[in-house]
Amino acid sequence: MLPLCGFGQEFTVTGTVSDTQNNPVSFVNVIVRTQQDSTIVKGTSTDDDGFYKLLNLEKGAYILQYSFIGFKPISKLITIENNLVLDAIVLEEDAESLDEISIVAKRPTIKKEADKLVFNIENTALIEGDMLQVIRSTPGVLVLDSGISIKGSSPTIYINNRKVQLTADELIQLLESSSANSIKSVEVITNPSAKYDADSGAVINIVMSKNLITGYRGSVFTNYTQGVFPRYNAGTSHFFKNSKINLNLNYNYTKSKINRDGEDVVNYLDTNFNTDEVWESFTNRNTWSETHNLNFNFDYFVNDHNTLSFSSTALYVPYFKYRISNNSTIYDDNSVFLSRFDANNLSRDNKYNIGLDLDYVHQFKESGTLAFNSHFTTYDYSRLQKVASNFYDVNNVFNSATAFNTKANQDTKIFTSKLDYQLPIQESAVFETGIKYSNIDTKSDITQYDVDVNTGDQQIDLLNTDAFDYKEKVFSAYSNFSSDTDVWSLNFGLRAEQTNIEGISIATNQINTQDYLEWFPTASIQHNISEGFNFYINYNRSIARPSYTNLNPFRFFLNDNYVITGNPNLKPTFLDHYVVGTTLFDSFTVEAYYQNYDGNIYEIPRQNNTTNIIEFTSVNFDKTVEFGFDVSTYFNITDNWFVYTVASLYNIEEEINFGDGFVNRSQWSLYGVLQNDFTFLKDKSLSANITLSWLGKNLLGLQTVRDRLFSDLSISKTILKKRAVISLAVSDLFNYQDEDLVVDYLNQSNTRFTDIDNRYIKLGFRYKFGNTKLQTNARTSDLEERNRLKDLN
Repeated sequence: MLPLCGFGQEFTVTGTVSDTQNNPVSFVNVIVRTQQDSTIVKGTSTDDDGFYKLLNLEKGAYILQYSFIGFKPISKLITIENNLVLDAIVLEEDAESLDEISIVAKRPTIKKEADKLVFNIENTALIEGDMLQVIRSTPGVLVLDSGISIKGSSPTIYINNRKVQLTADELIQLLESSSANSIKSVEVITNPSAKYDADSGAVINIVMSKNLITGYRGSVFTNYTQGVFPRYNAGTSHFFKNSKINLNLNYNYTKSKINRDGEDVVNYLDTNFNTDEVWESFTNRNTWSETHNLNFNFDYFVNDHNTLSFSSTALYVPYFKYRISNNSTIYDDNSVFLSRFDANNLSRDNKYNIGLDLDYVHQFKESGTLAFNSHFTTYDYSRLQKVASNFYDVNNVFNSATAFNTKANQDTKIFTSKLDYQLPIQESAVFETGIKYSNIDTKSDITQYDVDVNTGDQQIDLLNTDAFDYKEKVFSAYSNFSSDTDVWSLNFGLRAEQTNIEGISIATNQINTQDYLEWFPTASIQHNISEGFNFYINYNRSIARPSYTNLNPFRFFLNDNYVITGNPNLKPTFLDHYVVGTTLFDSFTVEAYYQNYDGNIYEIPRQNNTTNIIEFTSVNFDKTVEFGFDVSTYFNITDNWFVYTVASLYNIEEEINFGDGFVNRSQWSLYGVLQNDFTFLKDKSLSANITLSWLGKNLLGLQTVRDRLFSDLSISKTILKKRAVISLAVSDLFNYQDEDLVVDYLNQSNTRFTDIDNRYIKLGFRYKFGNTKLQTNARTSDLEERNRLKDLN
């Protein structure tokens, strides 16, 4: 029996690495390759004493490779028959490599391709911050108070080609509390292939670094942000890897109070469109919240060809308080005081959002990959609201009071399952195909109570009480072919999606159904005329489905005169996007584009000049067309100063028929970005980024949005032998980032100015322990279906 026991025996190889001064060198990559075909078998790195240990190696001949930045790489042939203790390896400094690294390695690079822009930040100072800072620094991407935007549209966020499964607010919070230490690059994909969901639109894919080093890595961090009020954030992350498993755990806690001020002026008109009354409102909104975020990833490598993974993202909000204080004054058309009222709205929310993913990947021995994913989301949201208003007469004497309470709930379950197959064709082409099924079931209800202000008794308001059940099933399939050679880059794909929807309003017994089959072709052709000079053409068709909250027919009152109304008749938006462009000298790009939206969805205010009520509701526009020209370039002014700049001149045209008149508006606008990245000190341990983004006067759902300037400054310094980072970030340096809207068409005449709590100073500290050279398997999975989750305003 002894030979049988020894047949599967595995051995250990140990050794040390030092420099020519006999000093140990830590974090040297030690890679084991087979001698026969150079296949990578194992990998590790040296510790603080230059020691390394390779486990579970079978008998055979191998090549050991030692590499570290600034030193010449070394290869060594070994034969394993027993446990080995190798002689010390001595690395020699590579002066040429050191010079190259000092100039290049700490500088972000940009690569513009036909269908995407790749922003490479690996080994740059940007990885010392958080993920949101990286997104802010990514060319062409804006971080607004309403979420992340690429020139007016909301992109879908992916991490390692998997969607981030959180609402817009939750996504910002997750990125802000997640380390950028393992980010390799950010891909801004403006023409996603058919393998992406049809409603992905533009895609931001955060690519995480990977290596074979085994061991443990962890970090703790904390941030303090001072806006109008202070905010606090703290968390920890842990990663462990050996030959069989990857385990990653991230947790963070956030406590914040956010301020928001608004000034609204509504000109209520008579039948001749002359001003009858002017209502001036000043609103202060404060939001208190405590949030727990947990992200868990586990990969089990069954063997060289099979991997099983389990991932989970959980968000829990045990405390959320939302207070709105409104004071409104009413004048006649000659600015003579008529009356006033105040309204106080106090809401308390409770929410949890949990997503679970199961993945299985099989790599065929010859070629090809088969990947299976199953996802489940449970999302539960509730709000208790109390509203009280006081009214005063022309003499500013108290006249009357009203009060009402509401209870609102939303329970959503999402299940998806998909199968993807990828087949390499020779060396330069890839064929991909797959199928997907998704099932969404969301139940919402709202109950409004009229309150007797004298007795406190409550009575149900049946006109504003309802329940809504929404069911959606989507079956999809796609095929995609891509080829990349020195002369041509081609990508052609086709995706089909069959959608079945049923929405039932319980109170009115109204049933709305939608059943449609749609095709979504994509194409990208790039011709490389010479080195540094190419020409490309892109086309993409996509869909944007309405959020579940916007589809329900509820009327949610913020006070007696402001109401948010759902629209169960909303249809999806279809977008056809065309691009023609050229790149010169590798860094200068010129593009012309055209976008046609069929049924674009906007939430717009509608003032009722008879009831004096402003109603915010989402509607489909008859026409939205945007076309323009983009020019971008990037270059290095000095070895330590990198610049990226873009200018976009574009026109937006919108049309809609409200039934009481046809509206057509258009607007030319200018969008520009100037981004500067600096590194200081000999070891490049001090870095700074300042980004200025100009968004000129533009059109948004028939509303004119005035000029805005976004300005961000971030500074970071590595300390404690690069194990810790201190950072400082300042947002809205010039206080010109707030939104100023004008509505002026038909019988609509109002303005809104919103002062968002986006001007702040943020201090951060992060400490890394364990093997800091490890790259994690951190990822957050999401789906298009989850992106449509939306809380009440």
